[in-house]
Formats: sequence, structure tokens, C-alpha cells
Amino acid sequence: MQALMPEPQIYVERTLALIKPDVIDKEEEIEDIILRSGFTIVQKRKLQLSPEQCSNFYAEQYGKMFFPNLTAYMSSGPLVAMVLARHNAIAFWKELIGPSNSIRAKETHPDSLRAIYGTDDLRNAVHGSIKFSSAEREIRFMFPEVIIEPIPVGQAAKDYLNLYVNPTLLAGLTELCKQKPADPLVWFADWLIEHNPNKPRLRQQMTVEEP
Repeated sequence: MQALMPEPQIYVERTLALIKPDVIDKEEEIEDIILRSGFTIVQKRKLQLSPEQCSNFYAEQYGKMFFPNLTAYMSSGPLVAMVLARHNAIAFWKELIGPSNSIRAKETHPDSLRAIYGTDDLRNAVHGSIKFSSAEREIRFMFPEVIIEPIPVGQAAKDYLNLYVNPTLLAGLTELCKQKPADPLVWFADWLIEHNPNKPRLRQQMTVEEP
């Protein structure tokens, strides 16, 4: 019997999202928007940070005029931390949440989360990592046990393409030729979604309640 090869893991970018204390009651609404926007919630926890922990999390902002108010606000109640995953997760999440100033967001990005749920520059509802290095640091801060997978390159990436991507594309194109649909692009897109061998799945979420 031929030994089965383990499925190689393809890298999907991750970012950190926070639902801030003043909109914790909107948690389900915001999560629904996140999922409908194509993200997978990989990990999730509810916790309350101390002012010292907030200072460490926002260490890059230390010394700025708003820093004391920021740490006081972020430690004022429970928040929800999530690791979100999808292609270009950092950029897509930044676009979804909008500008940091909620008043400006209401004018320039009225459909963004900060425009909908935020009230001002400080109480802007949600947090998002601004770049890859920030995302790595912030995910490890909120989820110390997390392992951030490396991007597969070279032979690992070629193996994945040869084993999974190329055969799937060939099967889909063959079926497309047989079916001859009226709108081939839409048909092929639907077929790929249905037959994707690495289709993302929402993992079971474990909420950790902490004082």
C-alpha cells in the first residue's frame, strides 16, 4: 500500500483584531461582519488587561500625548482578541476597520467598522495590526502559545502546486469544457469554491474568560 503523504500547509496571512471595551456588546455583530468579509477566526479570547499590560501592548505609542488616556481606556473593561486569517489579511482588515479617527472615518469610509461603531479618535471600536511585524508581535502578546507558520518557498511551494492546485485547476477546466455554461467565469469560480482542497474552515472557537 502506498504511504499517504501529509498535506502540505499553505501559508495564509494572519493579523490581530481587537474589539475594544466600549463596543463589547456589539461583539456578535462585528464578528458576523468579519466572517462575511472572508476572514477565518483562527483563535479568540475575551480578557481584561491591566494598565501595565496595555502599556506594554502599546509600547510603540509610549511618550505620545494620548498614551495615558489610551492605556486607561483599553484597561477600562473586557475586550475580545482574535487572530484573523485570509489572503492579505493585514491590508484587508485595515481597509475594513477604516481610519483611526472615527469622526474622519464617518466622512471618508462610512461603511468601515470604526465609522459604524466608533465615536472619536480614542474610542474607535476596533484595533488592527498596521504591518506584518506588528501583527506577529501583537498576536504573540495576546496568544503566547500561538505558532506563526513560515511562508513555504521553493520545493515546498512547488509540491503543493503539483499535488493540489494544478490537478484541481485541470479538473475544473475539463468540466467547464463539458458543461459549456452561459457564464464560464462565474461557473468556474463557483466550481473552485466547491472543490477547493484547502477550503478554509472556521475552527471551533474557545472563549477564555479572565478577570
